[in-house]
Amino acid sequence: MIIRPHKHWIIRLFVWHGSVLEKIYSRLLLNLALSVSVIFFLPWYEALGIKLTMAPFSILGVAIAIFLGFRNNACYARFNEARLLWGQLAVTARSLLREVKSLPAAQSEEINYFVNLQVAFCNCLRLTLRKQPVENGLRPWLRADELAWVAASHAPCNRILLLMGNWLSKQRMNGTISDVLWRSMDNHLNEHTAVAGGCERISNTPVPFAYTLILHRTVYMFCIMLPFALVQDMHYMTPFLSVFISYTFIALDSLAEELEDPFGMEDNDLALNAICNTIERDLRDMNGEDKIPEQMKPNRHYQLN
Repeated sequence: MIIRPHKHWIIRLFVWHGSVLEKIYSRLLLNLALSVSVIFFLPWYEALGIKLTMAPFSILGVAIAIFLGFRNNACYARFNEARLLWGQLAVTARSLLREVKSLPAAQSEEINYFVNLQVAFCNCLRLTLRKQPVENGLRPWLRADELAWVAASHAPCNRILLLMGNWLSKQRMNGTISDVLWRSMDNHLNEHTAVAGGCERISNTPVPFAYTLILHRTVYMFCIMLPFALVQDMHYMTPFLSVFISYTFIALDSLAEELEDPFGMEDNDLALNAICNTIERDLRDMNGEDKIPEQMKPNRHYQLN
């Protein structure tokens, strides 16, 4: 995710990091080269007696813009839902620890162990959504036997939830947790499960491929044919207008691809590392620990992962 301070509007015109230009500039250069070539071959083009007007491109451009807007709205809805799910996870983790801290007979070492399980769950969900190995990533928070057991599963988050449930069951068997408080804590674990399930649903269910493909093909065919329609009226202004219009359509198409999977590592994806860092900082502060991780900050390119 890009976290940039507010700048003057003129400065924003030349922003590179965080824009989709970094991904699509090569495609725009190809469009520029095509537009320049069309100018040089204009006499031969006119000799063929084929003349494209802007009328069909005006109608098609409006239609493409509308459908790109629909697709971007659908992809942003996925991004927004993912953001809300991770916000719910942060709230649920704090609420669960607050109730655990209210147990009078619970030992501090046991509570520290439970905090580690909570932090491990958040990071395990992050690693799973990003298709990264969990074994090395969870080593700071799990014991060796637990780490091996969790890493051996195709759903490691579920096994961490089992460890958290076993810890709560042990406290209940010891008489530390009342039946009323047990029900509340069990509901918090169910909310953890709901968050993980919601994130997995977004990650494993992409926007229908045929819908994405037809827009992708239409956008690029429009951008390829556009210089041929512009050249007879615009002449040497053709490259400028063609690249500008192509930038708008191709950028929207590229942005939708990023937002479709909000759990990735691209500039406009969710900063899951930073969210996990915030959750860990909050939990360890609530637990009264001295060693609290430093808050993650954007790098020199304003990117926060």
